[in-house]
Amino acid sequence: MIRNDALDRLPVRHAVPELLTALEERGTAVLAAPPGTGKTTLVPLALAGLIGDGPRRRVLVAEPRRMAVRAAARRMAWLLGQEVGGAVGFSVRGERRTGPATRVEVVTTGVLLQRLQRDPELPGVDVVLLDECHERQLDADTAMAFLVDVRATVRPDLCLIAASATGDTGAWADLLTVLDSTGPAPVVRATGEGHGCRVLFAAPPPGVRPAHGTRVDPALLRHVAATVRLALERHEGDLLCFLPGTGEIARTAGMLADLDAEVLQLHGRAPAAVQDAVLKGRGPGDARRVVLTTSVAESSLTVPGVRIVVDSGLAREPRTDHARGLGSLATVPVSAAVATQRAGRAGREGFGTVYRCWSEIDDARQARFPSPEIRVANLTAFALRAACWGDPEAAGLALLDSPPAGAMAAARSVLTAIGAVGEDGRVSERGVRMSRIGVHPRLARALLDGAPEVGARRAAEVVALLSEEPPRVYGDDLAAAWRAARRGGDGYGARWKSEARRLERSAAEADLGSGTGAGTGAGTGAGAARGASGGAGRADDAVAGLVTALAFPERVARAREGSGFLMVSGTGAALAEGSALREASWLAVAVADRTAQNATARVRLAAVVDEDVARAAAGHLLSSGEEVRWEDGDVVARSVSRLGAVELAVRPLREDADPGLVRAALLDGLGREGLGLLRWSREASELRQRLGFLHRVLGAPWPDVADGPLLDRAEEWLEPELSRARRRADLGRLDAGQALGRLLPWATGEAARLDELAPERIEVPSGSRIRVDYGGEQPVLAVKLQEMFGLAETPRVAGVPVLVHLLSPAGRPAAVTADLASFWRSGYPSVRAELRGRYPKHPWPEDPGAAEPTRHTSARLRRG
Repeated sequence: MIRNDALDRLPVRHAVPELLTALEERGTAVLAAPPGTGKTTLVPLALAGLIGDGPRRRVLVAEPRRMAVRAAARRMAWLLGQEVGGAVGFSVRGERRTGPATRVEVVTTGVLLQRLQRDPELPGVDVVLLDECHERQLDADTAMAFLVDVRATVRPDLCLIAASATGDTGAWADLLTVLDSTGPAPVVRATGEGHGCRVLFAAPPPGVRPAHGTRVDPALLRHVAATVRLALERHEGDLLCFLPGTGEIARTAGMLADLDAEVLQLHGRAPAAVQDAVLKGRGPGDARRVVLTTSVAESSLTVPGVRIVVDSGLAREPRTDHARGLGSLATVPVSAAVATQRAGRAGREGFGTVYRCWSEIDDARQARFPSPEIRVANLTAFALRAACWGDPEAAGLALLDSPPAGAMAAARSVLTAIGAVGEDGRVSERGVRMSRIGVHPRLARALLDGAPEVGARRAAEVVALLSEEPPRVYGDDLAAAWRAARRGGDGYGARWKSEARRLERSAAEADLGSGTGAGTGAGTGAGAARGASGGAGRADDAVAGLVTALAFPERVARAREGSGFLMVSGTGAALAEGSALREASWLAVAVADRTAQNATARVRLAAVVDEDVARAAAGHLLSSGEEVRWEDGDVVARSVSRLGAVELAVRPLREDADPGLVRAALLDGLGREGLGLLRWSREASELRQRLGFLHRVLGAPWPDVADGPLLDRAEEWLEPELSRARRRADLGRLDAGQALGRLLPWATGEAARLDELAPERIEVPSGSRIRVDYGGEQPVLAVKLQEMFGLAETPRVAGVPVLVHLLSPAGRPAAVTADLASFWRSGYPSVRAELRGRYPKHPWPEDPGAAEPTRHTSARLRRG
């Protein structure tokens, strides 16, 4: 019997007529309904005609999480007075509960994507409701893009609804019709916010450090636990506490162990029995409950009895290092939209209270919405879906945010390496098969290529381990974790067995066990590994290593001298202290993360392999040849066999190294250490200064001889000496002056004017030829004062007056001038007065302009 009393209490019921009208007129709409108004449970029933007077339709409801799928299906079935599997059913990966009478089916967005890619027309489906669009999960964004395309091309009769509690309704309204140009979709707004709630701010004490990576300050967790205690004392009802991850949930639970209440831990990996207990509620006489949860309880779930929410203000988001193929999680402050969603959990069944563990000032600084996953996630699976959809660049998809070019390029590189797409980006037959397995393309590759070698069942079991990381208590040895999962006894083990059976069926359907499943590209590596490791009869440890290496060939790693490992990708890797894998020579790393501050990745899960398996799995990275480079201040030449960044064998080369490689290494050394590696005689340095002066004053064709330009043209002016050099010492014997002469403008004939325009020496009135210093901004002529008597006009080079340093008889500067005539008139008298008493043997005439220039003393002049 339909529970009309419960349905009547849901505020969204008032918006249903307008929504049905919008679908009748336009076939699409945006439903904006605040948390707790019933959009996830009442609206699908009305759309299907199971309540009210609307037409009977088959409705597909897509939710972002498996827990939300089950909870929504159970709630709708309860409202109808039925069991799940009747008029309301659900499907998640590996589990489906539907029947012939099912009119509303709740699915994960991942399941919806699989159905769309198998048959885009979605036969038998009349309405698709994409719930919680505001969360901006990648699968949901992709499903929306595909559905918009389907409506615009093959199923204009398919009704499409984007449902959101806090999202940007205008953007969704435009997106729904972007391909048919019919104008924005109607926006239907539901009023009311359930029973409402009061928001209180409980800022943490001073000194609490911001979250960093996955680390959360224990002081914040202590504050959250204290807030939970305070809230329980002040208010009635059960309490829902949001924390960023399972680690924080476990630590906070430990701080609340003495609480006079039942403390439950709710997250995606919690056993189904725990999830069911939380969502069922407590019975009469049961103790109050404190539910510590991650973001899984933000939306589409009603936790019965909850009147209080304590929000830590933190969430976990993925981060991807596309260059290294490594992912990590970052702990970030929640957005305003997420905070609103969390607060809505308190007012689902009655007026509630929300404690936000941050200040009002920080509340005003919150981002409006969470980061779209498409901006930060690994896009390999997305790129394969787009390629299967016929749009490898994803340029024509209706997306609110375009995928970053760098992330797409990294994704296509992976897909090409595993044979999922061709060089043109178009999907291969092998890629289509990968997309239908329902796991990440890397894992699909491991199943496709591993099953013929080790059997479909064993390959499926390892891939199931890789698709959902085992609990940390299982340890970091994948083979040991495999044995622990087989023993079962926990929620993870049950899920793992179910997924392994599903993957084994996928392998059997493709007849992979017969050996026909090996595909193109990296598929040949498995065959080589079979020969190296003994085929299907190998031990579990070897199977785990092979399948992991096939999934992540660039993460195959060899032990380094000292400690740690080096992946073939070039990233260092470190195991935890006490790991049983520390003595291994080679590892296939299944799970690793690297924060932006660390050069070394942390290994979370790995399997032991040998070199033969490493070579086979990462065979596309195997190379050998000469390596000549500048290292530690000299040329190092070696013959090297390597697997990516890992050196397998090294042999020094002597005189038989490739001359071109040696030359390139020498040029690299010059670039690193500078022109000081060459021999710069006095003449060479002076020639460089003269050329620098002419370039500065006259420009072309006189060359720029600054360090940068000379290094850029090193091959031009250092040949042929550079080709004869083999090591650093040879550079030190190379005459830089002779080589520099090659840069003179010989072709224009200007080179012949070098001595005219920038002479090495200038003849002064005494007859001496004095060297000109071109090292500064202005040429300098340093000459004894008496040698310049009688010269009124300052000497010039290339039209530029030299700066005359007039020296005392002792060779010390007495005056500096660029205007001799002016100096003789006004500067000389004071110099004469100061110096003639100090140097009485030298001439100091009153009229230097009429005096005879000399480089000798007065006595010598008289004798002469």
